[in-house]
Amino acid sequence: MIDSKILEFAQDISSYGLKNTSKNFASIKNKKCGDKIKVELEVKNKIIKNMRYETESCIFCQASASILAKYIKKNKVKNIKNLISFQNFKFLLSKKYLSRKECVMLPVDAIKKAIK
Repeated sequence: MIDSKILEFAQDISSYGLKNTSKNFASIKNKKCGDKIKVELEVKNKIIKNMRYETESCIFCQASASILAKYIKKNKVKNIKNLISFQNFKFLLSKKYLSRKECVMLPVDAIKKAIK
């Protein structure tokens, strides 16, 4: 059974939907399960001002994208590599859901690709 906390994160769609106004964009697909995500970042002066996303994915990828969209705002681009160090994200990577690691990490990979 999926934890209600994951469902809550996945249902938060406040950052869902692309604006197609950013040059910091990435689209990737999980080759194992078929999850897809598109990420758009608004970056000014090396600081992420906003993140928007669209997914065709499982609930784990959706929850991860929702959490990341809130967490990375106002963070410096150079700090993005440390994304998995905060508590909510660690919850998604617990032993209970370890088999879904690639689903959880897909939004992280998309963000890293978008800022290259």
